[in-house]
Amino acid sequence: MSMELFERGRMFREAGDPSGAARFLVLAAAEEPTNRAVLEELALAHFQSASLGRAETVARELTRLDPSDGYARLLLGRTLTRLSRHSEAAVELKLAAALGAA
Repeated sequence: MSMELFERGRMFREAGDPSGAARFLVLAAAEEPTNRAVLEELALAHFQSASLGRAETVARELTRLDPSDGYARLLLGRTLTRLSRHSEAAVELKLAAALGAA
């Protein structure tokens, strides 16, 4: 079931409806809370819909699951930048660059 929710969420996000995507991806993440592909799509959907607090929470979970995930660090850094938390963002963006994601 969660793969169906994941694919539907991805389709909505790619079609330009990140809020619609998040509705499906939240359900998929509830079923598979450590599935990094689902969490990445959910973080992107939240980021693109300007639900920045939620994007930060999910991006932090991604970095907790895999501290060496450069893309998750980049997403977290960009989210923190949009939240005007520049000193925190700088740390994450430097880590992302060191990990080859920036």
